[in-house]
Amino acid sequence: MDWVTGLVPRGEENYNACLIIVDWFSKSMRCLPLHKEDTAMDTALLFWKIKFTCGVPKIIISDRDPKFTSEFCTNLYEMLGTKLAFSTAYHPQTDALAERMIQTIEDILRTFCAYGMEYKDHKGYTHDWVTLLPAVQLAYTTIQHSTTGKTPALVEKRWNLLWPVDHLKKNLLTIHPTAKDFHDMWKRACDTAAKCIAEAKEYNKQRWDKTHMEPDFKEGDQVLVSTLNFNNIKGPKKMRDSFVGPFTVIKLIGKNAVEVQLTEKPSRKHPVFPVSLLKPYFQTEEDKFPSRKKNPTPPDIEEVEASPGPVSKIIRARKIRLNGKDQRQYFVRFKSQTADKDQSLAEDAIPDGNLHLGRFRASRRT
Repeated sequence: MDWVTGLVPRGEENYNACLIIVDWFSKSMRCLPLHKEDTAMDTALLFWKIKFTCGVPKIIISDRDPKFTSEFCTNLYEMLGTKLAFSTAYHPQTDALAERMIQTIEDILRTFCAYGMEYKDHKGYTHDWVTLLPAVQLAYTTIQHSTTGKTPALVEKRWNLLWPVDHLKKNLLTIHPTAKDFHDMWKRACDTAAKCIAEAKEYNKQRWDKTHMEPDFKEGDQVLVSTLNFNNIKGPKKMRDSFVGPFTVIKLIGKNAVEVQLTEKPSRKHPVFPVSLLKPYFQTEEDKFPSRKKNPTPPDIEEVEASPGPVSKIIRARKIRLNGKDQRQYFVRFKSQTADKDQSLAEDAIPDGNLHLGRFRASRRT
């Protein structure tokens, strides 16, 4: 599962994002329109509808979005017997196949929405990308997948789905104009979706073939780790080393990720890294001759506690006496946390405090 955000707000509910759900076995895909601001519970309620048609999954692969890593989601799927497999540290996808599938589908959706197709029916209702989203699903599930050699619909349902033109009867004596317009709308939407899929697949294939290199790491190798996503290194970002290490590879995880033995200073919570952030370590003259003058030691990395996520709302306020002075504190609820995880924070410690305090004070006045 993954989110596609930044879409043009459309539909009666002004949806501006999509939740992508891909079946690992059949490669079939579902696209569910959502709001970028929806909570973990909103996502779970929408995903619940898929369960009644496809069943409860054994495993869900996703990135570390707070909507997926929240205590609510982890407890819910634990009760359902579903394992949550999150991506490796600082990498948006779990492995190469997931990376290509998710990236391709994101490109398809963005291109499809960018076409700006809008149709007005005889009642004046406007059909936009939210209404026509099923056309993308139909086109995607009826095109042969490179991995299985079959269409996702054939693998999932054991038969191919029909397009609006497969049984089109053009020799009818009378054709209702509204019915014809409605048919033409879906036909054009399906044709546009098929075009977007072909363009996205070709583009991603060229991009992947150009940059992808099969890893040749093995257990015991010495590697350097990129500091691209190390946000807690002391000192100016431009002055930091591009790579730190060397570290020893202790385990290979699939074909595109490895687990390394991290030392104390750059110790991380997730020692698993994609091979795209690693490079082989070769002994330098300093390593061969330790008595020579060495370069300065790598910068220290200070541990930073994980942020509870964005603020949902301020619940209430209270006054306390601290160091002989009265101080006002606010009980803050976070979007990815349940009510028992509310925190009491001072005004200057609330993320986006001006925005949420303004809303809180406005609600008190009404």
